[in-house]
Amino acid sequence: MDSRQMESVMKDSESGMLEMKEVLISNLNSGHKKQQLDSGTSLQLFLDRIPISSIPGINNSSVLELKTGDTVGDAIQMLYEKDVFGVPIADILDLDPDDDRRRFSDRYIGFIDFASMFLWCLENPDIGQTKVGELAKSFLWNPFFPVHLDETLFRVLLLLSKHPLQVVPVIDRTNSNVTGFVTQNAVIQLLLQSSGLEWFDSIANKPLSEFRFENEEHVVHVYGDQSIAEALHVLWGSRIGVVAVLNRETNRLIGSIRSSDIYLLVENETFLHDRKNLTIEEFIHVETGNKGSDPTIEWDLGALFSAGILRLKNNFLPRMDSPVTNKKTDTLMQVMKNMAETKSTFSFLVNDFQQAKGVFTPRDVIVQFAPPCIDSTIHGVGFFESALDQTRCHVKDGTLVCNQ
Repeated sequence: MDSRQMESVMKDSESGMLEMKEVLISNLNSGHKKQQLDSGTSLQLFLDRIPISSIPGINNSSVLELKTGDTVGDAIQMLYEKDVFGVPIADILDLDPDDDRRRFSDRYIGFIDFASMFLWCLENPDIGQTKVGELAKSFLWNPFFPVHLDETLFRVLLLLSKHPLQVVPVIDRTNSNVTGFVTQNAVIQLLLQSSGLEWFDSIANKPLSEFRFENEEHVVHVYGDQSIAEALHVLWGSRIGVVAVLNRETNRLIGSIRSSDIYLLVENETFLHDRKNLTIEEFIHVETGNKGSDPTIEWDLGALFSAGILRLKNNFLPRMDSPVTNKKTDTLMQVMKNMAETKSTFSFLVNDFQQAKGVFTPRDVIVQFAPPCIDSTIHGVGFFESALDQTRCHVKDGTLVCNQ
């Protein structure tokens, strides 16, 4: 897809989103058919009107995949050469394509990313010939919970809020192949299109101090004078894929090391071979920008276009020495815009002294808008829970029931 096609797709998507929003606002304000829609119903109606197929880049012609019989070493090399961050894992099934047993739920059994495999190899030297399938029970594998092109953002929101997923794979019903991915950042970008709807603004305009999130008082960190090897070991144990880099004297945030930066160790063998001697502060100042790319187009497309691809070498992420930050006085809307504009998968919460006090992730955003689902063990959170209470509604057998 060239620049003009990409811009055209982006404009069509934004136009369609605005049209859907205007129709829904009109219905809400006029009391369509003399019925007043409650906020919870408004949420479901809006999200159920955003088809996954409308996300730019989501229907790619081909998506790279790994087989359970591939070695970890070969997998790392292939993802690096193809510039792919992560891929679905296909089970080795010797079945005819027309066999009813060859369903997508059987064919794809997991998702794995470049950084996890690379860090695992650093922690476990000389086992690069291990088969990808042998790692099935390790946390290197992410679960494979797909959606179809004809489903909506509502389904994606449920999956991302219920499970700690990096991405949601999208399946084409006609051939059971993965055609693309919906990223957490893409969902945030789409949710931001809801600005102007009462149910969205009522929660998005609240300050972060009114929310609870997983890492609001805990930041995994290293100091700038520590070695790269020490930072990689800490990152290996980080479940959110980022480690804060602090100044040892002031505890001031001076940078971060993310899973998305790991490919730089392959590009620059000096960092890899001398990782026990070189300091983290030396590493975070590496220039990663690609001067041959067009930042204007890449920036405009933002998280929406990246939903369809998983690029390993993302040239327009914030520099390692310029991490994304927010304060607890900022609103949820401000954090969402910050993440969307920078394509970041986190924002450090800092105080007035630029000291990191917490980490806010896209999942922390998504759960605030996530409704209960048909699984009775899952309860409403954030906005949806309060909306149900206020409107005397509840979920029964997967259906929204309101008391008159």
